[in-house]
Amino acid sequence: MNLGARARDWSEIQERMLVPLYEAVYERLEVGTGARVLALGCGSGLALLMAASRGAAVTGVDSSSPERLALARERLLPEAWGARARVETRIVDGHPQDAADAETPAYTLVTAFEPIGCLAGDSEGLGGALAAATPLAERGAPVVLAGWGPPERCATSSVLRVATKLADPLRSTGSWRPALRDDLEEVAQRAGLKPDGSGRVSCPFGYADMDSALRGLLSTGLFDAAIAATDQVQVDKEVTESLHPYQRRDGTVWMPNVFRYLIARVP
Repeated sequence: MNLGARARDWSEIQERMLVPLYEAVYERLEVGTGARVLALGCGSGLALLMAASRGAAVTGVDSSSPERLALARERLLPEAWGARARVETRIVDGHPQDAADAETPAYTLVTAFEPIGCLAGDSEGLGGALAAATPLAERGAPVVLAGWGPPERCATSSVLRVATKLADPLRSTGSWRPALRDDLEEVAQRAGLKPDGSGRVSCPFGYADMDSALRGLLSTGLFDAAIAATDQVQVDKEVTESLHPYQRRDGTVWMPNVFRYLIARVP
């Protein structure tokens, strides 16, 4: 598996599918000049870039993919901003506590935009990250969690079921499972956060062609267990077959989906 190529596929193809989610959250919380955002699992940094373009100071933290972080640094380099005054940006390869700095003011917003509620066990590491991040935020600061919507509202669920079928011999974390109604609330509760509102956002997955759809979906990591249980060729074949119902006459692929977010507060 070429991790650099997969990170690039995520950055160039798949990550933009979540732009409506990022925008809805930033609009609702009126993120702008004066905001200080701590993004957990920031990946290749598109959500960070959007917050920074609104005038927010941003810090991104991630320990899962150095390749995605390298792309985030490229996006947030001073040269990318041209003559515009650049706001404060930081990218941290590590954990939330690695972003702690006695000279840095408390954060006014913590985000965990990587959607949970799709893989068995995908929220297990999030509780620890939130526990480490919330002491760095102001009291009462919003913490935003994101997750997949109901399977019946997510066309991509039918494609993700392929991952479950192929990974079934493993029968462990990493296999797809339907999102549950209270996934986000349970994570917030375990982290000692108080829910304070939620919302649903339409995030259709649209691709220029079948190859882009396959590359984009595989870049999510949601099929890794299936690849480990079988092989890349088998996964590519079955995912492609599952995408055919969503391919239009012009060759594009379109799958309507709904994602959910929860706003909780730092006690």
